[in-house]
Amino acid sequence: MRLGWIGLFLGFPWAAIAQTQSVPAKPDVVQYHATIDVVKYVYGTAPPVARLRPGNILEANSLDCFGNAIKKPGDTLALTKGDNPLTGPFFIEGAAPGDTLVVHILDLQVDGDQGLGAFAPGFGALNQTNYTPMLHAPLPEKIWFYPIDHAGNTATFQALDSNYKVKIPLHPFLGCIGVAPAGGEARSSIVPAEFGGNMDAPEVSAGNTLYLPVNVAGALLYFGDGHAVMGDGEIAGTAIEVPMKVRLQVDVVKGKHSNWPRFENDKEIMAAGIYRPVDDAVRIAFTELVAWIHADYGLSELDAYELLSQVGKAHLTEMVDPNYVVVASIEKKYLPPRK
Repeated sequence: MRLGWIGLFLGFPWAAIAQTQSVPAKPDVVQYHATIDVVKYVYGTAPPVARLRPGNILEANSLDCFGNAIKKPGDTLALTKGDNPLTGPFFIEGAAPGDTLVVHILDLQVDGDQGLGAFAPGFGALNQTNYTPMLHAPLPEKIWFYPIDHAGNTATFQALDSNYKVKIPLHPFLGCIGVAPAGGEARSSIVPAEFGGNMDAPEVSAGNTLYLPVNVAGALLYFGDGHAVMGDGEIAGTAIEVPMKVRLQVDVVKGKHSNWPRFENDKEIMAAGIYRPVDDAVRIAFTELVAWIHADYGLSELDAYELLSQVGKAHLTEMVDPNYVVVASIEKKYLPPRK
């Protein structure tokens, strides 16, 4: 049933998928442990740390965006070796340019008892940056520590300039997940783009499926930048940053290639638009949804466009990275049966 569901999503018959890939009845589990000595800071072509077959489950970990370097009050951002250290890459057997990599996000767990938030000079939506230069001085570096209550599934915000505290429900997700870009490029772990990357999308959470375009042999999957929870826009430049325990299952759909990352769960289909300015990111996301609805649900493009105008949703996942990210969605209850 799982493979048939993927095939329907991409307008690709289940029988054809069955002929092009073989998935074990009981998935093999591949385990991998990342340390600061083996993480990467770019999405690109690199020797894989492990190889996965379609249907395999990967159990691994990721470091926080600071490389787990900041432990206590008084530690500074100067202790970090780089931004958003990535676990990977993982080579997916049979994945080739023109295919789609399917990543089922089975489980994500905060791997520790505290998270971090920070201001960094030259970064943030309300701070001066290289893209938005100002004459005034940048905001000073500051770091907040968030105790994690695993039993209560909350993190606690403690104000630095008063005694105010408030608990925040957790929604663990991976801020970074993507594949090697096309054309031999190596892209910074800060950058989101067509290959995924630093999307900071809460949709990269347990129970959702992510679809990524395959650009190189083996796809070369990377992930990192775990978030315990994040507000829309990640406006100060960080979420509640945490190490993460990650459980994923991978599949490959041959011969189908989407232009941008897509998400799906039982209730919704979702498409990411990634660019600057933010209005172009919105256009990309909704154009992708129109194409998806037309291809898989049979509505004309103009009918899909009109329907999205009435029931489509969009939210800004981040506006602090070199590209901004918008995710547009529609609930499946508004769509006709899949073709």
